[in-house]
Amino acid sequence: MAEPTFADSLDDAKPEEREALIRGVLTRTVGATGWLIEGEEAVAAELRLRVVDGGRNPMAHVPSSVAVFGAMDTDVWTEQVARSYDESSEHMYLPEVLDPTVDFLECRAGHGPALEFAVGTGRVALPLSARGVRVTGIEKSEPMAQELGRKPRGSDVAVIVGDMTVSRAPGTFNLVYLVYNAITCLLSQDEQVACFRNAAKHLEPGGRFVLEVFVPELQRLPPGETARPFHIGDQHVGFDTYDLVNQLLVSHHYTITNGRGSTFLSPHRYVWPSELDLMAKLAGLELSERWADWNETPFTASSRSHVSVWQKPPVCSVSV
Repeated sequence: MAEPTFADSLDDAKPEEREALIRGVLTRTVGATGWLIEGEEAVAAELRLRVVDGGRNPMAHVPSSVAVFGAMDTDVWTEQVARSYDESSEHMYLPEVLDPTVDFLECRAGHGPALEFAVGTGRVALPLSARGVRVTGIEKSEPMAQELGRKPRGSDVAVIVGDMTVSRAPGTFNLVYLVYNAITCLLSQDEQVACFRNAAKHLEPGGRFVLEVFVPELQRLPPGETARPFHIGDQHVGFDTYDLVNQLLVSHHYTITNGRGSTFLSPHRYVWPSELDLMAKLAGLELSERWADWNETPFTASSRSHVSVWQKPPVCSVSV
């Protein structure tokens, strides 16, 4: 009799048991089912059995993992990815996630204009614009920018197609912001520093640069492990595999829609809060706030993400 596979176990499990099974696989300890999956490639292979055509297609032509890190360029954010991006990120559109984000940014923008780096399909820019904030965006992927433009009131957000490390938007801004871990799409320290410097160039004196990013999960990695789940839902499973030597990771996304599955793998450079503070200092910015989330929960040693605010010093008038 053949040994049960991960897909078989999921099929037999009750709905409330499936998350535990998936979480067990991603941490590579599945003692309850009597088998153990070794290595990230085996984990990805078993998950692919489940996410493609309901587990009937092994999808052998898709590689299990990505070991090569290159520049995060427009080839990653293709037309196909852009079309399905909002659906695959559906959990980020929930009111309890999005409303505090927009509240926070509206408050920091004051009565002035805002610039979003990596504006994407406008998840944050459009509702912020609807609050009366004049929003401009910079986006490297033309397909993502086109998706934004096709949305209702998409024309309210002017988008420059270009690289957020060097591209310039007309004018200056009270607020520049970068959300949803987008700073990690820049795969070198030099690029990340350039992003801070470009933000500073766009800011009015006294203006703020706001960044949302995860705290690297290294303290949660058991010795010898390199994989950590970051989202487990009914239609999406995501986990990161870490390259600890080069401070890089690959995010693996497995999405099921209408019984059919898709995979999306993206490389990132993870970065520590203290490293970001130094980048800000090199750009002439000063840390003014750091929270664990958009609800302004205090940031602690156990926080898994942070929303940080750096400010450009105001111009001091000298009286004679």
